[in-house]
Parts: sequence; C-alpha cells; structure tokens
Amino acid sequence: MLTPTGSGRKKMLQGVIPGRMMQRPLLVSSLIEYGKDFHPNSEIVSRRVEGDLHRYTYAAAYRRVCQLAHGLVALGVTPGTRVATLAWNNHRHFELYYAIQGIGAVCHTVNPRLPVDQFKYVLNHADDRVLFTDLTFVPLLEARRADLPPGMKIVVMTDRAHMPESGLPDLFCFEELLVSQAEHYDWPEFDENTACALCYTSGTTGNPKGALYSHRSMVLHSLFARNADLPCFTPRAKFLPVVPLFHVNAWGLPYLAPLSGAGMVMPGPGLDGPSLFKLMDDEAVSSAWGVPTVWLGLLAEMGQHGRKPKALAHVLVGGSAVPPSMLRTFQETYGISVVHGWGMTEMSPVGSLGILEPEMEALPQEEQLRLKAYQGRRMFGVDLKIVDEDGARLPHDGEAIGELAVRGPCVVDGYFNDEPASAAAIDDEGWFRTGDVASISPDGFLMIVDRTKDLVKSGGEWISSIDLENAAMAHPEIAECAVIAAVHPKWDERPLLIVVPAAGADLAKEAVIDFLTARVAKWWLPDDVVFVDELPHGATGKVSKLTLRAQFKDYVLPTA
Repeated sequence: MLTPTGSGRKKMLQGVIPGRMMQRPLLVSSLIEYGKDFHPNSEIVSRRVEGDLHRYTYAAAYRRVCQLAHGLVALGVTPGTRVATLAWNNHRHFELYYAIQGIGAVCHTVNPRLPVDQFKYVLNHADDRVLFTDLTFVPLLEARRADLPPGMKIVVMTDRAHMPESGLPDLFCFEELLVSQAEHYDWPEFDENTACALCYTSGTTGNPKGALYSHRSMVLHSLFARNADLPCFTPRAKFLPVVPLFHVNAWGLPYLAPLSGAGMVMPGPGLDGPSLFKLMDDEAVSSAWGVPTVWLGLLAEMGQHGRKPKALAHVLVGGSAVPPSMLRTFQETYGISVVHGWGMTEMSPVGSLGILEPEMEALPQEEQLRLKAYQGRRMFGVDLKIVDEDGARLPHDGEAIGELAVRGPCVVDGYFNDEPASAAAIDDEGWFRTGDVASISPDGFLMIVDRTKDLVKSGGEWISSIDLENAAMAHPEIAECAVIAAVHPKWDERPLLIVVPAAGADLAKEAVIDFLTARVAKWWLPDDVVFVDELPHGATGKVSKLTLRAQFKDYVLPTA
C-alpha cells in the first residue's frame, strides 16, 4: 500500500508483505512472439520503395525478425549498441524494431526531415554504430557523409538487385544479412528496465533531446493503449499508420499490431492524398492514424472522388489540434468517426484519447463534436495535473488554466545524456513539465489551450493561437493557417494570422476578419492577415511556428 506525503511523492506503509508472484521481465520480444503464436495469419502489407507491394503474415514476419537478429549479431551489434534507422513505414523497418530491441540493442529512429545541424547532432549524440537506410535516403547520406559518426556501418534496406552505386564506403545489403540465417532466435532475458528505443524531440528550442524508452515502458504503453476502446485493435481490423515509424515509434502502433492481431498496411513514401486514398481503397483499410496536415491531403482527394475509401471507418488525429471543421467534414460528410489524441515524445507517446462514453454518444451531435474537439481523457497509466506560475495545483473544474504536467510508468524521468535539460523538465514532485497550457474538466477532458511559447500575450491577457486558428479554419476558402504573436508598442503582442488560401480562392483580409468577428472575442481578432502559398512544416509534419516567428520577426502591424 502507498500513501501520499505532503510533497505529492509516495512513501511505503509499514507492515506490508510482498506478494508471491513470479518476477518475469516485460520485454519487447514477447509482443512479436505473441503475434506469431496467436495471430499468425494476420497480414502486413507494405508499399516498398522499389515500387511494388509486399505482403506477408505475422508468422512469416517473425521468421524474418529472427533471421535479422542473427544478422545483426554477425554485423557486430551487441547489447546496448545504438542502431539508427532512416526509413519509411515498411516491413523491413518493422522487422528492425523487433530484431534490434529483441537482442538488447537500442533502436534509434531518425527523422530524415531534420535540419542538417540537428541530423548531425542526433546521430553523434546517440553514438550510433550502425545505420539502416531506405534507398530514398542514400543520396542524403552521401551529401552528409562528413556528419556521420566515425566508423559507422551503413546497411541499405533492399536486395542485391536494387543496391545503389554509391560513394559511401562498405555498404551492406539488408537482404544478404538474412541469407542462411536461422528462422528461430532464442531471445535473451534481461532487466525489463533495459533501454530498447531512442527518439529525439524535434528541437524547436536548442538541440533535440533524447527520450530513452525501456522494455518495461514500451510493453506497458502497448497494454495501456490496447486497453483503450479503439475499434482498430482487433484481428478483424486493418489499420494504416500514416504517422511515421521514425516519429515516436509511430505512436506505438508497431507494438500494438501483433499484440492485437490487427492487419497493418504500410504506406512507404507515398503520403500524398492520391497515394493514401488508393492504398486505403485497394487494401480495405478500416482505420488510419496521422497528423492534421496529412488528412488535409486525403480530404482533398476524397472530395475529388466524391466518396471515402470504401472501408475507412475510423481516423485518429494527433500531433497538433484537429480543426473542428476537419472533424465535422470527416464525420458529417463521410461518416468517418474521429478520435482526437494527445501525447508527447516524452510520453511514449499517447497521453489522452477522445473516446466518448456510451452516455456521451447519446448527446446531440453538436455536443459530441464539441467534446471530440478536446484532447480527450487520460489513458490508463497517465496522471495529469495543471499548475500556476508558482507550481501550485489548480482545480480540474474546466475553468482554471495552467501549465500541464504528467507522470506515469511510460513518461521519461529525464533525457538521454542531457542533465541540464533533465533538471529543467522535472518539477519538485517528480512530474514532467509538458510546456502545454491546459484546462481539465470535472469529467476528465483535457483542453490544450496552447504551447506556452505560442500564446499571444496582449495587454496582459492571453490569446490562444490554437482557438484562433481553429476559428479561421472553419472558413471554406482557407486551406491552412497559423497564428503567431507580432510585436505591438501598446499591447506588447497582437495576433498575426498567416493564411494559405484554398485552391482557386480569392480571399481578402477584410473577408477573413468579418468571418472571425462572429466567432471570437473582438479583442482576439488578428491585427493583420498575411496570405502565403504555403506554411513551413517541421520534421514531424506540424506547422513550424519557430520558422514563422523568425520569418516575421520584423513585421510591422498596421495597428502599430
């Protein structure tokens, strides 16, 4: 039994007795073994970089994972070795997850969209010894050869027939690592707190920071997410992870797939609307997970066809706030149920899910849409609190707004080899400070107001860039938009709205302001509207407000 102390930490009660249960380690290898044993015929379909579709079952995937594990050992990979991957969502990347982690090494998924300096930083900070790359990224590695850690081995994820001519030294061929290797591997047992995977944050302030996950945290996160009432986690479902395997383990989907037996359809490099629509349609995908920018492309393609992909019934949206207009289009126009999710790299990553209880599903449609626009309620294993500027807890009454902090067995307690960042991230009670500003309702719904650095502080009052963006996105001729703070001599900051018009639209500033007048408070109205052809997006597909702030740092508002 545990009881809280005054500081919020826990202490042991006197007189407790230990239970008599086996101490078996929670290891990632157990997930793929379970999939092989209980869902052997569930299928993984991949669009490969080579141009074709690859399909096989979990049983066949397991055999290749075992062969790859032997190949890694032959390549010199030992427990604790950091092995980098630079790859799309495909069957070989999936195999690497389990082979690397199963032998006690650490899988470091690298985002190919990282800026040059961050790309160099993460490979060298992680001290990666081997890098597995898709054919797509061989030219990128050639251009950044001087940035790679000394002595790094590079394996190209293809067969001998497709091996490229390259100036990179001593390239290894993925498929040749598996040749003649045994289709069984006696997975070692070790402490469940052993590191298994490493993901870096996108580094919007300073260098990227590494979240180092353990086998225990990864298995628990999978069980917690599996426990959520999501229809995609059954052997009768097929889901498509649009979220990349190089971004926070594709939100845990490679681990959830064999655990649940759901079929998995991997899109490879084809993440545009037409490619996704065709793959979903051809493969009868029932559920898909991704960020809002991806869904904008899919919705445009659905509009061209006048229908949804035939089997698509559920979409999970995360990474950034889902615009209510997108939520409404999915549900009312196409009959696709939307779940809004929230999380962070540091949380493995899922923290909350917008799943409605049966009594909530009986509410009027408008009320349901309002609830689904929030970030949902906490997943089991995640605790939430909001605090004021002094760190004092605020009530979960739907009114109080404060900085959001989290804790749980799948939340980092610091960063990999970065003590200053670790110290700044953890509060006095041992909670992780998210940097989000939020409110929590009495029934547990999380409402993210903004990132602390994205709020607009005007005359001492806060304006939520997220709420203002969502209001603007309801305009039928706005394809995408972002709000940033612009300097103002009287009010300190005022909102600047940056808009990408929809194709063929002829928008004017006055029309946008008039549209917003009925939807937000008068003092929230942007002081100016700027039209651009496109917005900058960061390595994870989110709008890069860091880039926008740099681009418009000297912008003079007409009201100034």
